[in-house]
Amino acid sequence: MKIRIISALVMLLIFVPLLLTGGIPFAILMLLISLIGLHEIFKVKKKQKEVPILIEMFGYLLGGFLTLNNCTSNYLTLDIDYRIVAFMIFIFILPIVFINDDKKYSVDDALFMIGATLFIGLSMNLLLLIRNESLFYIIYLFLITIMTDTFALITGRFIGKNKLAPKISPKKTWEGFFGGALWGTVFGSVFFNTAIDPDLNLFILIIMTLTLSIIGQLGDLVFSAIKRHYGEKDFSNLIPGHGGILDRLDSAIFVVLGFLLFLVIL
Repeated sequence: MKIRIISALVMLLIFVPLLLTGGIPFAILMLLISLIGLHEIFKVKKKQKEVPILIEMFGYLLGGFLTLNNCTSNYLTLDIDYRIVAFMIFIFILPIVFINDDKKYSVDDALFMIGATLFIGLSMNLLLLIRNESLFYIIYLFLITIMTDTFALITGRFIGKNKLAPKISPKKTWEGFFGGALWGTVFGSVFFNTAIDPDLNLFILIIMTLTLSIIGQLGDLVFSAIKRHYGEKDFSNLIPGHGGILDRLDSAIFVVLGFLLFLVIL
């Protein structure tokens, strides 16, 4: 527990100042997190089967380009550079023909590389663009994630009895799920109403925040399912007591993606 707390404090000391600063420093941080996240998910995949090194290198390159897409914009623009996407499809799919050996590189491998690169790259890009739009939006999203995770853990530990998804994450319970959703919604809604937009309809705000809290918990389970599929407990041991970058950002990634569904009402 002591190591876990120290690691959390170190992460906060690095992340919070760069988050508050924004701009290029935060963009560089997001690029670094994106590359580490890609390394972690590629590494998990390679426990099952190696991917050609050149293809993996292109994964890092294209993931980095996706992360930094429109990174200097001060507005939340949702324009994707489809040239990057087209190039990615060619780079990952066409080698199937030239390698011509499923044991070395197959269709499944190509689709995994496309999916992983898009997933991580676009998620980090979206987080970066939301920060450019508003610091308070990012605080709102992280507050939902942190409060949901914290109270899900507390509630589940003290009153949790009914397993939520035992084959994916044996320790999670329905009591923890509802406890996390409740308090994540309370803290997130209060912050949004106080610091962002007190005029937004309270019912809509609560529904939005509750939905994001639930999406975050489901995202956590998705990442747990990925790890369990590949027989891993954590994505890496980069952060002592916490696992890897993706172990820490699993819920936040899905909360950020879910936030897109509600932009039209903000």
